[in-house]
Amino acid sequence: MTVPSIYLASQSPRRQELLRQFGVSYELLLPANDENTESLEAVLPGEPPDNYVQRVCLLKAQAAIARASRRQLPPAPILTADTTVCLDGTILGKPFDDADARAVLARLSGTRHRVLTAVAITTDARTFHALSISHVWFRPLRQEEIERYVASGEPMGKAGAYGIQGKAAEFIMRIDGSYSGIMGLPLYETAALLRQVGVDF
Repeated sequence: MTVPSIYLASQSPRRQELLRQFGVSYELLLPANDENTESLEAVLPGEPPDNYVQRVCLLKAQAAIARASRRQLPPAPILTADTTVCLDGTILGKPFDDADARAVLARLSGTRHRVLTAVAITTDARTFHALSISHVWFRPLRQEEIERYVASGEPMGKAGAYGIQGKAAEFIMRIDGSYSGIMGLPLYETAALLRQVGVDF
């Protein structure tokens, strides 16, 4: 069996795309059907967004370690990440349905909000992690624009109900921070962590 450079414990096609920019060989380490991964993303009462995103990322790392052990996979570093959007201290996660997506986008309209992405690399010995913090400015959105965007299906499965790399790019006036971090995997921080565990790319 060929041992990958790393295991990627994420279903996000955007994270896979960003990893490929480095030329890092990876193997997906995805949960089985009986794993309740959504429960890992529950917000604790009064939990600050910065604490939340890092805690969830590390919980995902622990779950991935257990998954690799159960499957008796050859050892390799495991990459996990979690992204959240917050506005005025309130966490705006993945929308539950179209109505929730519309409500979230209406809240983001004409505001500056934060996008937080935590990333972790886990080896047999220890876990290394980092946090990327970016600010995003949305222009005011018309209701028909929100309706059209939600109808495209793009908001579903994305924190804050939008993807910067997709149709929502036209809503964004300015960013301050990491474009790749807003997409879901901050490349500067990820590269540093990969080098820290000896992954060449």
